[in-house]
Amino acid sequence: MTVHAERVEQQLAMPSPPGNYAESAALIDVSSGRLLYSKEGNKRMRVASLTKIMTAIVAIEHGDLKSQVKVSKNAFGKEGSSLFLKLGEEMLLEHMLYGLMLRSGNDAATAIAEHVGGSEEGFVLLMNEKAAELGMTGSHFMNPHGLDHDEHYSTANDMAKLTAYALHNPDFAEIVKTEVKKAPNPNESWDYKWSNKNKMLHLYEGADGVKTGYTKKALRCLVSSATRNGQQLAVVTLNDGNDWNDHGKLLDYGFEHFQLHQLIQEGQAVQGQPLKAGNRFAYALLPAEQALVKNKLVLHKAVEPDLSFGRRGYIELSLHGEVIGRVPVYEEGSLIPKEQQNEEHARETWHQTEKQGFLRSAGIVLRKFLGD
Repeated sequence: MTVHAERVEQQLAMPSPPGNYAESAALIDVSSGRLLYSKEGNKRMRVASLTKIMTAIVAIEHGDLKSQVKVSKNAFGKEGSSLFLKLGEEMLLEHMLYGLMLRSGNDAATAIAEHVGGSEEGFVLLMNEKAAELGMTGSHFMNPHGLDHDEHYSTANDMAKLTAYALHNPDFAEIVKTEVKKAPNPNESWDYKWSNKNKMLHLYEGADGVKTGYTKKALRCLVSSATRNGQQLAVVTLNDGNDWNDHGKLLDYGFEHFQLHQLIQEGQAVQGQPLKAGNRFAYALLPAEQALVKNKLVLHKAVEPDLSFGRRGYIELSLHGEVIGRVPVYEEGSLIPKEQQNEEHARETWHQTEKQGFLRSAGIVLRKFLGD
């Protein structure tokens, strides 16, 4: 082996992760969906109120944030953490979602589920549909709040994938980073005032979410996110008695070793072709990996139906022989409709890589991948 090859191999070796007390853990780059670290990441476990990450994103996507949610007998006085909502009380779905995520209200979770899904059971169907859509193969939900149930479980890797997806939604991202929220109280002269239980918002520079969780069987669970220099990371730990410290160390590890690189810019010209990139693409990489990313232009045949708005194919990006993403390309001079442009960006490739040197793919998860 040459000296140069040895140097490259050393640079590509997985950096040693920090020790932690979690039974299961995962670290993910939010923009690209690349899994940067996993410890027993596919182990099925109870996730307590981390469930409410799924509850919130399903409610945001299927519900009207300005609609009124009425507290039913089933939601009123729900066991566990609570907003202490009154029977028959009505509140905007938007405000109830703040109570759900900041104070972990189980009464809010139940009321939201009944409002959006028609019933708690109907909403759980939507939760499991979303899990299947995102490729959360180790997850199954039985309720919207996370109270212990033997058939209600997820994994650290799945929860990382879900969190990265949810943080792309601006309403979700705004809610989980809020430290204090006031909401009208129809029963009293004073407003509701909810302080976020997530101590990471105060403990870690750049922290901007996400959710705490605890039951007697699940023990301490935590998902946190942070943004530095334009890069956002998220950490999941399940059954971790030292979670605040462990999250800080894992976030530091990610920011230190895996920088987010813009590999393609929106509107970038395709060399040797009268084409331009339809959106940007970024990926978290080790220092030596940037030069190893390969691009391949794939053009549609003229008879293929998806040639709207001058779209002519896509650029396929790969690393270590595995596809990490695709970017649509359009004829120069084409005007990409804004709604389509935003949709393309929202569907950036979610590429999971496993712990062993990050060289083996675990899959690409997309909601509707570029319509292909």
